[in-house]
Amino acid sequence: MLKKQIVFDFRMEQPPFKVDKYYIKKVDADKKSIYCHHDIMGELLVPTHKHDKAQMLYAEGDVVFVTTETKSYFLPARHFIWIPSGVEHSIHPKSEQVMMRNLYFPVEKDEDEFYKSEGIYPVNNLLLQMMMFTNQWNGDLKKGSPSFVIAKAIKAILPQICHTNLPLELPQAKDARLGKILRYIENNLGETILFADVAHQFGYSERSLYRLFQKDLKMSFIQYYTIRRILKAIELLLERKLSVKEVALEVGYNSVPTFSNTFFKILGQRPSDYLNGEEILERGK
Repeated sequence: MLKKQIVFDFRMEQPPFKVDKYYIKKVDADKKSIYCHHDIMGELLVPTHKHDKAQMLYAEGDVVFVTTETKSYFLPARHFIWIPSGVEHSIHPKSEQVMMRNLYFPVEKDEDEFYKSEGIYPVNNLLLQMMMFTNQWNGDLKKGSPSFVIAKAIKAILPQICHTNLPLELPQAKDARLGKILRYIENNLGETILFADVAHQFGYSERSLYRLFQKDLKMSFIQYYTIRRILKAIELLLERKLSVKEVALEVGYNSVPTFSNTFFKILGQRPSDYLNGEEILERGK
């Protein structure tokens, strides 16, 4: 077993904005342009901010955490997150070497419902090639230019190919007592955690703790625990230091087939395929 990793709370006090950052001054400067920004992250925190434009963020190389007021999103490599206009968020890459590819789109009238909700989606081969083509651009893509037309086509195709909003997010606890329980889960993912034991350890009846999970998180203990284990497994797989069996043990699964089946239900791909870096195609194609 590897040593348990320290879990960081991303809701810590954040440093003040640097006003020269592109996401503060430049994204919304031209209301009609599509703003494009590709770069190695180079920092471990983009503080809480928001845009008038919607954001499509694609990550390469490692995991990125995106935190909104109510949820913590887990964005693995080869996926993108859609952040609608006006949603406050902060970004926390696991490594400064993460490549972030951003497209910021002005909001249009009568848009598809897809664009109104946050979501994480796998990037298929078509979308990957289109995103890579934008690598030659940076800054404002002016309306009517060839680059604007191509970028707008990327936006237009999303509702057609992104049918599965992956459950790669967890709600944040509002209740301080529940927050302690969630931190306990985080710090003991390598063990088998039983609901009855957690209730007893923290002084709850099983019924009252079940109600607290449902009221505060809108999900059960087992739903939260399962998603958190799989999110940790994705992190470990991307590090490429452990075999699938070793990753399963690190997140508390003694059975590799059970781990593999659970991973597939959530991500739509077997952990062995993910470890080998195969492209994730949208489910149901």
